[in-house]
Amino acid sequence: MERYSYGMVGLGVMGRNLLYNIADNGFSIAGFDLDEQKIKELEEEGTSEMKIKGIGSMEDFVSALETPRKIILMVPAGKPVDAVLESITPFLSKGDIVIDAGNSYFQDTNRRIADLASKGFHFMGMGVSGGEKGARTGPSIMPGGDVEAFHLLKPMLEAISAKVDNEPCTAYMGKGSAGNYVKMVHNGIEYAIMQLISEAYDLLKRGAHLNNDQLYEVFKEWNSGEMNSFLIEITRDIFQQKDPLTGGYLVDQILDKAGAKGTGKWTSEQAMEIGVSIPTIDVAVTSRILSAYKDERIKASQLYPEKEITTPENIDLFIREVGDALFLATLISYAQGLALLVKASEEYNFQIPLKDVVKIWRGGCIIRSVLLEKFYTAYTKDPNLSNILLDKDIAVIVKEKISSLRKTAAFASLNGISGLGLQTALGYFDAYTTESLPVNLIQAQRDYFGAHTYQRTDREGVFHTSWQTTNH
Repeated sequence: MERYSYGMVGLGVMGRNLLYNIADNGFSIAGFDLDEQKIKELEEEGTSEMKIKGIGSMEDFVSALETPRKIILMVPAGKPVDAVLESITPFLSKGDIVIDAGNSYFQDTNRRIADLASKGFHFMGMGVSGGEKGARTGPSIMPGGDVEAFHLLKPMLEAISAKVDNEPCTAYMGKGSAGNYVKMVHNGIEYAIMQLISEAYDLLKRGAHLNNDQLYEVFKEWNSGEMNSFLIEITRDIFQQKDPLTGGYLVDQILDKAGAKGTGKWTSEQAMEIGVSIPTIDVAVTSRILSAYKDERIKASQLYPEKEITTPENIDLFIREVGDALFLATLISYAQGLALLVKASEEYNFQIPLKDVVKIWRGGCIIRSVLLEKFYTAYTKDPNLSNILLDKDIAVIVKEKISSLRKTAAFASLNGISGLGLQTALGYFDAYTTESLPVNLIQAQRDYFGAHTYQRTDREGVFHTSWQTTNH
């Protein structure tokens, strides 16, 4: 029987595209799926140069692979992953490698690593970002876990990943479930940036009264400079998409209820769990939840009519300020997500290399941006940087833009336009860069009603006061 170097379980769009990418780069690969139609389509749509095969029997699929077997799972997170592992492990041999390339929760990956290790198998969690197109032409790939297994996969991963300056957008992300964790935080940052872009769109549309053609031109200009990124690029294109049903612009016909797959929520939960402040990511998750209350929002809008929006006197200046505000709020969102990775790396002993994280996010992934080049420079200078805002070169950029973020957040607030993302980015920055916060009062309150104690500014130790009640 002919043997294949790799195996792919799950031949949906992502799995099939990643399989074709692997085959394009000269590796032989077999695909497994319970759906016979997907197996048929796999071979029909592949090219004659590809060494691929679709197989519908798990036993036959595993038998068709070279040893040690290297099997990639591209199935939905949760129970489907466990179901595949249960069906595949009876046919594996010691030393075989199973790679979960879906958006699995990192603690699930830890459990699976331990379970498969006890049976003599390697298990890895691997984040893949770039959507359907990225999977086919070159995604950003975030593998973590077993170093020995990673080195066996490394030549293939480097071949199929996106390239920036001829450097592959993949690297070892750390121990255990680090690969899944880095991908989870990537998605949390993605939530935040998408929220910020939507707020900038709302400000330009309702504040400056720009139509879709004008919005296209604004985003086109933004994408040609320091804001060049995948999300700005696709937003530009969205404004030109016509609706075949009405003949108008499609974006105007899309209902304002956002979906979510869960990785943003996990990011927020994790930040709360280990004590990291990521308010812009949190509010992006909250905003998607709030968008689902469409019926209630309609009733509330009738009860509390919109206030009249004051059009800016200088539209060109307003557009520039909104752009600078979006740029800075995006930078702050990255700062929050990267700070979470720093703390998680310590908390879970992941040993995540931040320099490599931002390096491989420069291409292939959804949050790719030229801004990441500046982060890469910062982490190259100081790999132990706890927050990107502490880098002196980043501080120069922030100081240039902060006035625009203040003005834009204020305009949104004064005109009744929701700017939750922009405002929390600003609030985070102001709190993070303030030496003395008013939390001394909170500590006094906690000690007053619950004897929770406090520390002092003028001497070491822990203190408690018997607070006096004022007579009225």
